[in-house]
Amino acid sequence: MANEYKKTMNLPKTDFPMRAGLAKNEPARLEKWYKEDVFGKLIEQNKDKTPFVLHDGPPYANGPIHIGHALNKISKDIINRYYSEQGYLTPYVPGWDCHGQPIEHKIEVKLGTEKFRKTPQAEIRRLCREYALENVDIQREGFKRLGVLGLWNNPYLTLNHDYEAGDVEVFKKIYLDGAIFKGRKPVHWCIHCETALAEAEIEYADVSSPSLYVKFFLIDKPEALKDLDKKLSVLIWTTTAWTLPSNSGVALNEDADYVVVIHENDAMIFAEELVETVIAQAEIEDYELYKVDGETLKFKGKDLVGLHYQHPTLEGETGRIIVADHVTLDGGTGAVHTAPGHGQEDYVAGIANGLEIRMPVKDDGSFDKGAGQFEGINIEDAVGPVLKFLKEKDELLVKKNIKHSYPHCWRCKNPVYFRATEQWFVSMDKAGLRESALEAMKDVKWYPEWSINRIGSMVRDRPDWTISRQRSWGIPIPVHHCKECGETIATEESFDAVIDLFRREGSDAWFTTEPKDYLPKDLTCPKCGAHAESFEPEKNILDVWWESGVSHTSVLDNYDLLSRPADMYLEGSDQPRGWFQSSLLTSVGAYGKAPYKSVVSQGFTVDEQGKKMSKSIGNVIDPNEIADTLGADVLRLWVASTDSSQDMSVSKSILERTSDAYRRIRNTFRFLLSNLYDFDPQTDAVSFDEMRLMDKWALARLNKLVAECKVAYENYRFHHVYRAVYAYVVSELSSIYMDALKDRLYSDAPDSLARRSAQTVLAEILSCMMSILQPILAFTVDEVFEYTPEGLKQGKDFAALISWYEPKLDDEKAATLQAQYDKAMELRDVVTKALEDARLHELIGKSQEADIVISAPQSYIDEFESEELIDNLNEFFIVHNTSFKPADEISVEVLKASGEKCPRCWNIRELGLDPDYPELCERCAHTLRRM
Repeated sequence: MANEYKKTMNLPKTDFPMRAGLAKNEPARLEKWYKEDVFGKLIEQNKDKTPFVLHDGPPYANGPIHIGHALNKISKDIINRYYSEQGYLTPYVPGWDCHGQPIEHKIEVKLGTEKFRKTPQAEIRRLCREYALENVDIQREGFKRLGVLGLWNNPYLTLNHDYEAGDVEVFKKIYLDGAIFKGRKPVHWCIHCETALAEAEIEYADVSSPSLYVKFFLIDKPEALKDLDKKLSVLIWTTTAWTLPSNSGVALNEDADYVVVIHENDAMIFAEELVETVIAQAEIEDYELYKVDGETLKFKGKDLVGLHYQHPTLEGETGRIIVADHVTLDGGTGAVHTAPGHGQEDYVAGIANGLEIRMPVKDDGSFDKGAGQFEGINIEDAVGPVLKFLKEKDELLVKKNIKHSYPHCWRCKNPVYFRATEQWFVSMDKAGLRESALEAMKDVKWYPEWSINRIGSMVRDRPDWTISRQRSWGIPIPVHHCKECGETIATEESFDAVIDLFRREGSDAWFTTEPKDYLPKDLTCPKCGAHAESFEPEKNILDVWWESGVSHTSVLDNYDLLSRPADMYLEGSDQPRGWFQSSLLTSVGAYGKAPYKSVVSQGFTVDEQGKKMSKSIGNVIDPNEIADTLGADVLRLWVASTDSSQDMSVSKSILERTSDAYRRIRNTFRFLLSNLYDFDPQTDAVSFDEMRLMDKWALARLNKLVAECKVAYENYRFHHVYRAVYAYVVSELSSIYMDALKDRLYSDAPDSLARRSAQTVLAEILSCMMSILQPILAFTVDEVFEYTPEGLKQGKDFAALISWYEPKLDDEKAATLQAQYDKAMELRDVVTKALEDARLHELIGKSQEADIVISAPQSYIDEFESEELIDNLNEFFIVHNTSFKPADEISVEVLKASGEKCPRCWNIRELGLDPDYPELCERCAHTLRRM
């Protein structure tokens, strides 16, 4: 008999598979997207709509994609898909950074250093280009596998001719405005890569260095010390012994007090405030302060200015005492060894005081003859010889090793050194770039809000930008030099000629074409009148951060559907010192405004313990591997589930948990589809007034869900979208509403008003969830879309083309129902606990066997005690009957329901009311009669 009745039930029915098989099925779906040109359809669909331009920050074309790449590209795709649903035109153009030292280094490793140095520059550039393009193809396929939609067949590459011309366009504007200059200043220099580095190319790591207290013996004596018969010195402190050959001054604090400390045959001048610290460091037990007439002799720093001392390492050379603002009494001796060629503060102080800028360090880090007896020694090997010399000359007072943070090259990971060289710079102050950039930031929306503080402090405190590099693979600095007189040739006409050359032939032509063949015939040297035959091109290339930074011109101005400023830049939290900043400075320098309207800054990916990912540790997550095992949608769901404003933990176990969450969501989609197999929204939908109250509650709940997710998407808090949806699916939809509906869906007549009411709302929930989750679960929602009733597809062929779900209730009506629903949920919490207790005491089996009596305040009774509402509460609580009695607090009594179980619907009902079906309840009998 049970099997007979089963045939009469409206049991779930769908071909939508329970098992996703993402790793197998996603590639086939991806192939279909590109065969059918889904991105092209999306652009065509919204071509007349307002653009939303999310400008892609170019990843470096070097190696397969990693988990950081996946986070970045998936985040951008989520945003673009969301704004597409909102009706915006989203012309996403992906790009790649194709120049720079890492690629050049790969070619050097491939050829070997000796062969590399003998290879012509044109050949090196050809090999670099091939390598970059190969890696663009590798990364492109990796990004497409993640479900990221974009103009993949026409990306921007920084080696493209039009892009390279854009580099020169921006250079021209900023140069002619007076903000670019050539000068000799200390810059970060990598002796391994043999090139200058910008701030954005520096990483910091701890190193151990010798902390030295060194005596610089004075040649001049202050008048008050004329009769002193000790060896008089000024005592300096340094942690960079290798810079001592470059010393030309000692800087003091102008207003600090300096004293003379007598120890054995030495008389050492240093800050009074630091005497005890220095004596402790030197482990000196017997010392005294020099006194005159019983009073300790003191000098202000400014009183000692101009005194000369013997150079600490160079025979016959001298240095001079100065005062400088950067000298503090936080540590050391209050007397700072000053080598203007090896530090920004030293350089500023040295220039202000006319100190010689000594630079005996060559490009490869070896000393030249200017370092005296240290000539030929590399600075990385110089500490030992320098210390030996200082000891022999009785100049070394203390040596102790200390651990401290030190700058390293982001490419080769070796320590870098400040070194004064001839470089090209963008001045932060000559044309007011610093202040203009700080002002332009205020017009930008920053996500999270506090990220403006980081880039603001960096721009406020940064030195001039070193934009020249001593390498082969990059965009040349587009100026010429007169061979006759050395004058720089950089005019509007010369720049325009280079722009035209690059647009036609690319920057390779700079290295193969004579200037006379592309410069204007009437262009002459402004100093000596020589013609282009006497011009030679600049040999240095531009910083890669400049190259990627000018994408606002090279890309946004060159693609038809893009525009400047972009609506958004989105990258990692290291980019306030990188792309965000280089883009800002070049845009403000060229156009006076920021290149973006908003900036989203994301944290880094780390493992479960918060450790940085490293192949040597073995905690690296390969997105390609995850896509091939768990599926790209699981990776996309992980991206959406994490707070990207801070560092994000990811591991295989975390992704397994994400996969579990994915299955909950997928099963919910399956339930929705399996109960809509006989539902056509055009003919079967029920009006709001005809719906059962529980269905109205469910419909009203969508207003809240949609509002929460819309706010979260538009603040780029994807994890709030995830939490809202997951909590709704698990805590309400699956465990309450869908569970309560089963009796109505399965047991009522197929076309009954009650069942159609439920299906109408399930269809709305399906549409809502597809809309909210399509940006995140791109593959899965597209799969769901294939099984969705035609009337819910908005006339579209792919889920990526659907519009954002608009709730069917106005906010006021939804709020009223939501308040009633919230009260029902309060009651349900108490009812659920009471039913669980009754089961434990074996009073009931299933909840349908229970009658419940709710004791509650009168306000609840007034809200729910009507016959219609009681009927809804019975369904909502899945009980036989509900009744109320007044009380101050809410409590529930559970009673065993009287009656028999209907063999068809398994509810406790009165049986035998229909003589044709005496074994069934009245509802089931009526249903069979209709069927």
